[in-house]
Amino acid sequence: MKIYTTDNIRNVVLLGHGGCGKTSLAEAMAYTTGVITRMGNVPDGSTISDYRREEQKRQFSIGLSVIPIEFQNTKINIIDTPGYQDFVGEVEAAAAAADAAIICVSGRDGVQSGTKKAWEFCEKYKLPRIFYVTEMDIDNASFRQVVEDLQALYGKHIAPLHLPIRQNGEFVGYVNVISQTGNKWKPDHTVEKVPVPDYSVDHMNQYRDALVEAVAETSEEFMERFFEGDEFSEDEIRATLKQNVAEGTVIPITMGSAVLARGIYTILDDIVKYLPSPLKRKCVGINYRTNELFEANYDFKKAKSAYIFKTIVDPFIGKYSLVKVCSGVLKAGDIIYNVAKDQDEKLAKIYIMRGSRTEEVSELHAGDIGALGALGSAKTGDTLATKTMPVTYTKTKFSTPYTYMKYEAVTKGEEDKVAQSLGKLCDEDPTMRFENDSANRQLLLYGMGDMHLEVIVSRLLSEYRVGIRLDRPRIAYKETIIGSSDVEAKHKKQSGGHGQYGHVKMRFSPSGNLDEPYTFSQEVVGGTVPKGYYPAVEKGIDDCVKKGPLAGYPVVGVNAVLYDGSYHPVDSSEMAFKTASIMAFKDGFMKATPVLLEPVMTLTVEAPDAYTGDILGDLNRHRGRVLGMKPIAGGKQEITAEITAEELYGYCTRLRSITGGEGDYKYEFVRYEQCPHEIQEREHAAYVDRD
Repeated sequence: MKIYTTDNIRNVVLLGHGGCGKTSLAEAMAYTTGVITRMGNVPDGSTISDYRREEQKRQFSIGLSVIPIEFQNTKINIIDTPGYQDFVGEVEAAAAAADAAIICVSGRDGVQSGTKKAWEFCEKYKLPRIFYVTEMDIDNASFRQVVEDLQALYGKHIAPLHLPIRQNGEFVGYVNVISQTGNKWKPDHTVEKVPVPDYSVDHMNQYRDALVEAVAETSEEFMERFFEGDEFSEDEIRATLKQNVAEGTVIPITMGSAVLARGIYTILDDIVKYLPSPLKRKCVGINYRTNELFEANYDFKKAKSAYIFKTIVDPFIGKYSLVKVCSGVLKAGDIIYNVAKDQDEKLAKIYIMRGSRTEEVSELHAGDIGALGALGSAKTGDTLATKTMPVTYTKTKFSTPYTYMKYEAVTKGEEDKVAQSLGKLCDEDPTMRFENDSANRQLLLYGMGDMHLEVIVSRLLSEYRVGIRLDRPRIAYKETIIGSSDVEAKHKKQSGGHGQYGHVKMRFSPSGNLDEPYTFSQEVVGGTVPKGYYPAVEKGIDDCVKKGPLAGYPVVGVNAVLYDGSYHPVDSSEMAFKTASIMAFKDGFMKATPVLLEPVMTLTVEAPDAYTGDILGDLNRHRGRVLGMKPIAGGKQEITAEITAEELYGYCTRLRSITGGEGDYKYEFVRYEQCPHEIQEREHAAYVDRD
């Protein structure tokens, strides 16, 4: 591929609901532009985008793929993304690198939750966008219904550019709303002019009026002409569209069939005509040394800098850092400075990637996307710059994973290998993490949903040859007391020679501080327990609070007082008093009305108004306490509630089921409170059985 300058580059991300045809559209674009000579398909696992084993096995995208193509002397970096919510991190990485978006909508399935999520991403990243209605070759596909639904959701600035032409149920051509002409595809995928079908005339006029009105609303001059009944020329409409699509004030809709490679040329043409080059986008960083703003703005004349928006760590194709050049020109052989790691990196080779295939290039201009291999410790979010201009760019904010499971290695002794492999997956996927929950003696794996965790397990096995088992995590319960007790414990043992003797009298009561396991004091009078044994008594308590006598969970909020006891001048020892202290603690704890505490979370849910009642009902069924509701942008409600960690388990699946995938949630720990009696009894019985 030849080198392209910034004004001849388009970075376009494909967004939409899972299964709506994004990968097939990317494949058809590659075919139409001659990148491939034969189209692959998703069921066969033969597409450029879905090159990963998991994608081919499951028949849907899991990671983003960059497919650079050439069209009309323009380089279009197509970024294909997953549509399933569990892999939202890939979409966030892609949206941060793109300058515009194509939102795919299935003509058969219509507007779905993923369509609305895609719109929200475009709003968040301020991306100009075009709607593309896919699967128009299917009999029950309805372009008009999609248009009506989108206009109902997003208003009059949704502007259809085309209408389908069908003959005997087959998708054979399209009506160009701007030029008011009919076009029919020939076998070689070129088009011939045909009359506009009679059944399309009314809709063509309706869509053209809507398009003209959308254009008119962009300026006072056009609005005056519109009200005066003036006709807008085709050139005026196209020129205004170019400006207003880039500004996001007009959103075109077009359509086609990826399977038949029909409508692909028109969407490529629209990308070049209407979507902006990086020159039209702002890009600002901060000089690390001076704290001054650095307005990169994809200017090739400024100091070179690039942002790593995605890391690929694949045992089969190697490690690559996908970068977007923010300023200057990156050239093979450059010494580049990793600002975050404070180290130099040599760019031995620069690549462009098409799925898993690499092609070496000599340089990348500002605004372009490429791949750098063997960058050492470089990670997603790092900025590459020069030492004289050490600029940094704002890191992409990835979604926080809230779904988690306990995991363990299938094969004992492979724990370190599992940790190393998970670390590599985390380098590639910022929306997963793993941690050691030492307090509850378990390893936890976090992801964006059940499918995400399932894919991680599968990838570990297929790519790194290590297996893990997932199980329901232990809840981080804690134990405390709400009553008081006064106990005596004596450890006495004689076995020839020196024996063992330790005798303590202790009081136990609530300390009132659930942030600390215990407080210890002594009120011994008359030396009945020598001072030298006080530390041993406390050490016994310290050992006990790690695993409480009620259900084996950590103990908090206990006040222990040593007030009396006795000793033997020969047989007493630190070990004997420690043992006596342990006996006293276990007895005193169970006599002081022990209770089990469970973690309580503050849960925040964002979902469309229509699902509010179902969400509240579900919270009530799962011991949730609703604290409040307030309307937020996009016709949504924000619901705040308190819910226990046990009832929060599986909430991701429940919320998606209730809202059709349109609900989002987050939570954070707020406090501990006493469990219901039945849960305490269950945990105590399980602990007794284990012991």
